[in-house]
Amino acid sequence: MFGHTHDTADANGMGTAFGHGADQPRPASGWHRSASGALEATPSGLSLILQDNWPVETELTVQRRVQMAAKRVIDIVLSLSALIFLGPFLALVAIAVVTTSRGPVFFKQVREGLDGAPFEVYKFRSMYTDRCDTTGVAQTKAGDPRLTPIGRFLRQTSIDELPQLLNVLRGDMSLIGPRPHVYDMLAGGRRYNELVPYYAARHAMKPGISGWAQANGLRGPTDDAAVAWARIDHDLAYIQNFSLLLDLKIIWLTIRREFIGGTGI
Repeated sequence: MFGHTHDTADANGMGTAFGHGADQPRPASGWHRSASGALEATPSGLSLILQDNWPVETELTVQRRVQMAAKRVIDIVLSLSALIFLGPFLALVAIAVVTTSRGPVFFKQVREGLDGAPFEVYKFRSMYTDRCDTTGVAQTKAGDPRLTPIGRFLRQTSIDELPQLLNVLRGDMSLIGPRPHVYDMLAGGRRYNELVPYYAARHAMKPGISGWAQANGLRGPTDDAAVAWARIDHDLAYIQNFSLLLDLKIIWLTIRREFIGGTGI
């Protein structure tokens, strides 16, 4: 389905390889060629390096392994703490969801995880049950009539994403990483992995509740091909530059942009 082989993850949750795809034209804006011949760009300030039109694989050094192990510990501690602290609030949200429209509290959907493996993601249900699209192909747009009144508010404030703390605790996701997409997600009127030849490279790390793309305002519909491609470049820039300090920065940017000033799309 992806045009690549699924590589085995190491013990710390890191994929071992990106694979290679066909050479294909890509947006040229913001790119330059280094002395080594590699293409370089800086998506929102982070460097991204391509060699032969493919993202350069990040070396799995001892330092990176230690940081990845620490990342998992932080994920467990923070997700469990958040679930306990937010428990009463989450219960009130659950009551609001089921009392304002018929249907379950949670919306479950299969997404692509580490190395493209499927997993079920949890969200507070924000749409009328008979209008939900479990495939995720029909993306949410501004003024979407499928949204319930409470669902519109939950999306605007990103509260609907909070059940994904359970996914983090289970190990399906991380607090920070590329957002998990549905299979065959469309971008610019095409399948995402047809638009961006190195799309599968974003599966080299666990998906996150938020990521570098979302922290820089790249969220919502993927109708615009250039913007959709920019999201992938941001994801890969995060993977190449991963650090715990970068994760903390993304958490802060996410709180400021999404939970305080989100658009609900």
